[in-house]
Amino acid sequence: MNRTAMARRLRRDQTDAERLLWSVLRGRRLEGFKFRRQVPIDRYVADFVCVEARLIVELDGGQHASDEGRAYDAARTRALEACGYVVLRFWNDAVRYELDGVGDEILSVLRAARP
Repeated sequence: MNRTAMARRLRRDQTDAERLLWSVLRGRRLEGFKFRRQVPIDRYVADFVCVEARLIVELDGGQHASDEGRAYDAARTRALEACGYVVLRFWNDAVRYELDGVGDEILSVLRAARP
């Protein structure tokens, strides 16, 4: 499956945590910053991207807690950072139970990136 088709499938089949965070990020709700979801970048599909701020927000579930998952995520983060992005990672549970705090942290990074 190519990356564009994969991105479309991921947008259609969002996790609960992705749906929750998207409700905060969509429609320029964070001080006018525009986010897109499931965006192909390099050889990956990033969960949420603000191109203007060069920010990627990734959500991680339990599969990311294994040694293999952490190694894959580290390599993925390095590749995305090499494309000029800052990568923020949050656990799904943080989005579910601390959504306001997650939004505040994202907004802090966005404000720092504003010219």
